[in-house]
Amino acid sequence: MRCQSGISDSLLDRESFRSRAFRAGDGGRDRGVALVIALLLLFLMSVIGLAAVLSASSDLLINGYYSNYRGSFYAADSGLNIARQAMYNQLNTSFTTSFATFQTPPPAGINTLATTVQNSIDTSYGGSSACPVNPPNLSLKTTCYLNAGTSATSWAESFQVVPNSTVVQLATGFTNPVPGYTGTQITSYNYLYNYSIKVVGSATGVEQNTITENGSFNVYVAGTPSSYSASFAIFGAYVDNYPPCLGPLVPGTMTGTMFTNGAWGFMPGGGYIFTDPVGQHDPNASYWDSYWNCWQSPNASYTAPDGETIAPNFEGGWAVNQPVINQPANSYSQMWAAVDGKGQGEATPSPTYANLNAVMKTVAGNPYPPNGANSGVYFNYQNVNGTNTIVGGGLYVEGNAQITLSTSGASAQVISIKQGSTVTTMTVDPIANTTVVSSGGTTLNLAGVPQNTYMIPPQQGTMVYVDGTITSMQGLGEGVPGIQDYNAVTISALGDVNITGDVVYKTEPVTMTQNQIPNTPVATLIPGNDHNQDLGIFTANGNIILSSPYADGNLQVDGSQAVIGNNCAWWSCGFLVNGCINTFNNVGGQLQTNIFGACLNVENTYYDRRYTSRPGFAPPWFPSTIITNTASTTTTPPTLTVQRMSWVSSSGQ
Repeated sequence: MRCQSGISDSLLDRESFRSRAFRAGDGGRDRGVALVIALLLLFLMSVIGLAAVLSASSDLLINGYYSNYRGSFYAADSGLNIARQAMYNQLNTSFTTSFATFQTPPPAGINTLATTVQNSIDTSYGGSSACPVNPPNLSLKTTCYLNAGTSATSWAESFQVVPNSTVVQLATGFTNPVPGYTGTQITSYNYLYNYSIKVVGSATGVEQNTITENGSFNVYVAGTPSSYSASFAIFGAYVDNYPPCLGPLVPGTMTGTMFTNGAWGFMPGGGYIFTDPVGQHDPNASYWDSYWNCWQSPNASYTAPDGETIAPNFEGGWAVNQPVINQPANSYSQMWAAVDGKGQGEATPSPTYANLNAVMKTVAGNPYPPNGANSGVYFNYQNVNGTNTIVGGGLYVEGNAQITLSTSGASAQVISIKQGSTVTTMTVDPIANTTVVSSGGTTLNLAGVPQNTYMIPPQQGTMVYVDGTITSMQGLGEGVPGIQDYNAVTISALGDVNITGDVVYKTEPVTMTQNQIPNTPVATLIPGNDHNQDLGIFTANGNIILSSPYADGNLQVDGSQAVIGNNCAWWSCGFLVNGCINTFNNVGGQLQTNIFGACLNVENTYYDRRYTSRPGFAPPWFPSTIITNTASTTTTPPTLTVQRMSWVSSSGQ
């Protein structure tokens, strides 16, 4: 046991000695390490400090460059805004707001104005003296020098419109001016000017920024003339002569603006629904009670002494004491329209025999007789580059005639004229752009279709003028379409027009019942149903006489129907009924000089709102008149809007 203990002690002593020897003697060789470490740490801190200094210096340089760049950018952008606003102001003050006439819209020199604006911008903002890019000192102030304050920290910015870089011109492909309409009345004009401008901006340094902008100015000039020309198709109903207490209207649903130069008459029972404004010239309307007593009142309803109230439903408003609306002076000549497709501005009021002989022929090629004719169907077609081509506006019919209207295929309108045993048929297809006329075994294929060439651009329109009486006009049966899509037709006669059956559109443009389109009133335009189908019926001397051949006693005649003339006797120029009609429906409007008693139970007019919603839309060669506004000419300041099309920024020194 002692031997083991001794060995153990000896080992412990040696380890203890070595440990003391290390601490006292061998460790002396490592003295100075702390200095090395301190130097390494000092070097590391120096590198970090140098990096921080370099980083801060770089940031300062970047920030300074960025500041100069942004300064020059904002200078260029501000200069661009100033130059654009100057162009805006000059255009805005160059357009007159006077709308005394609409034939010469303002201004007269619309191209000259563009050049004037362009030169003005170059003069004001393009000169080096007026708009220095690098101002010599902060005290320099010019109209285009920005942020040049007195403070030492103010930015010194300037801009210059690059000389000859400004371009202002009327837009190509845009008809200047473009008229705007309210119904058929021109109430505004639009002008479109394209512009391009380049501006250089600069700050305190040499950094510059260039901005190029392209866009357009749309100038809108609006006004209301004291009077204007309008097609009579703008009315749902018009009566020139309606003496007080002559008699009441037939009950029904009446849509579209209604006007009389006399006094409307109403009967009891609540059968009237007027969806649009109803007006009259006379100060009082005529109200009839159940005992056929007539009472006069300016109010929208009247209670008779016995307590009975006559109260039409004026949904669109009621007005008395309105200015007279004169009948048309027949600004379109329907006779001339059939001959030349123009119908206005010819040398004589109506075509002479010589005029007819020069261009009108039968399907067999026989010219109109030089001394006149008692019967026959004539039209104007010419050989154009080896092809027979329709030239005039349609058919000129001498003598009395029966007319049947029908459709063929998807776009062809068929018009059949019967005189005795002779039937002449014209088939007009605007989609195929062809016209086919046949009679007595002869068929003539023509290029083109009849057109209203007075319109700009010319529009498809077929005139059928009967120099006599239309003894019968109808379709092929009750409810069977007679007026084809894509066809506009006006049928005019010297004398009476006897309508002996339905004449209806293939596609009705408006609704004929309330909520036919959910939550809409009657006579609402039907989306997708406007195919330019249009019918006008007109006589300036006779009557439109209605009769129903159907068992239900009903009749429907679409289109705007006008029986108006300045030389009408009291028994002419109105609507008459042959026999009695149960319900008479019309999609369009009814216009007349005189009003007569008629055996009608219900009369409904579903106004074709395309006549007021589409600029210039009306039956071809339909009569028009001058309408005077109740107030004098009113105007509003021009309105300019700017459309920026492109904007490019670039920098450089």
